[in-house]
Amino acid sequence: QAQLVESGGGLVQAGGSLRLSCAASGRTFSSYAMGWFRQAPGKEREFVAAISWSGESTYYADSMKGRFTISRDNAKNTVYLQMNSLKPEDTAVYYCAATNVWTIRILTSSGGYDYWGQGTQVTVSS
Repeated sequence: QAQLVESGGGLVQAGGSLRLSCAASGRTFSSYAMGWFRQAPGKEREFVAAISWSGESTYYADSMKGRFTISRDNAKNTVYLQMNSLKPEDTAVYYCAATNVWTIRILTSSGGYDYWGQGTQVTVSS
């Protein structure tokens, strides 16, 4: 059964960095575009970034541009999210997801993804 497992979350001070990982198993996700979303308490799930199956194309939410970097290693079936200059408002549960569509309108919507991980908590203290 296909599975996505996030790791790398934790507690960090404002201005710090974290790198999240999303390991895929049960099937090969190298042909899937991958995305990261986040959800803060009381808020809707929010798009963060996406990367094409080859890794050649990426797309970011405006508020993450310049601070977050998405990448992937298909040989390891793993996607990463490097987060720098973290702010308290980045506090959320971060989820990775997989989709076989590369269309911006679909990539930025949680409904456009076929597989989801269980999430990893990121807490940024002020």
